[in-house]
Amino acid sequence: MTQHQTLPDESETAYHYRVVRRAIDLIDQAEDPLSLEQLAAEMGMSVAHFQRLFSRWVGVSPKRYQQYLTLGHAKTLLRDRFTTLEASHAVGLSGSGRLHDLFVRWEAMSPGEFARGGAGLKIYWGWFESPFGPAVVMGTDKGICGMGFAAETGEEAALQDLVSRWPQAEFIEDPMMLRPWVLQAFGAGDGALETAPLFLIGAPFQIKVWEALLSIPSGQVTTYSEIAQAIGKPRAVRAVGTAVGRNPISWLIPCHRALRKSGGLGGYHWGLPMKRAMLAYEAVHAEN
Repeated sequence: MTQHQTLPDESETAYHYRVVRRAIDLIDQAEDPLSLEQLAAEMGMSVAHFQRLFSRWVGVSPKRYQQYLTLGHAKTLLRDRFTTLEASHAVGLSGSGRLHDLFVRWEAMSPGEFARGGAGLKIYWGWFESPFGPAVVMGTDKGICGMGFAAETGEEAALQDLVSRWPQAEFIEDPMMLRPWVLQAFGAGDGALETAPLFLIGAPFQIKVWEALLSIPSGQVTTYSEIAQAIGKPRAVRAVGTAVGRNPISWLIPCHRALRKSGGLGGYHWGLPMKRAMLAYEAVHAEN
């Protein structure tokens, strides 16, 4: 197995995510909210150890985080934290607590280049430990072009998923080339870079959708129909949903913030537990 690059403190937070992932299953299976003691017992840990590592990962107690993981949380987000993309564009991408302030610099491949399936492109890739488990990151010399998460799908499936998107490209394993950008991506940069550049490889319609996703503030959500309105294609809700699902740079282009109009989570390419954990993680940090 390819060795993972470990970012500062990330091997520990990846372990914490695996604990959170197990807790999500327990919370879903329970008819009533679980106490701290019940959760710790189910995880085979002491109360003190479970509370300590859980709180270190997300910054709040298991009890409070459990409120964000409930299945009704998406509806609460949509009611309380829905933002129109029009308003987001108006205020720009500024804001002191915003992860995505790092990603205002991006460029897109031309439609002709995309149509050639990545022919002539050199794509560098590597595995990294992230706050959400193992992440495969890919990039050209222009910026990050792919990011996938393997906690639900498995590493081989996640890697092949991204490789298959640009079948004519040359893939080179070189995590050290990507490392400075990945440090910025997960908030562990050393200040040497102001931004971690993104390089969007997709069809023109997809890139419009992904650009709209980049305008959603952290801790807030939008709907597929709102995205369709924002890109001037109000009747293309289903096509928008497909483009959201084909977003190759997960987390950084925040497709996890797109919900159904009903408040349902919709789908998520890397698994719904991952989407729920990301939304809850951001909701907690948006309040702190």
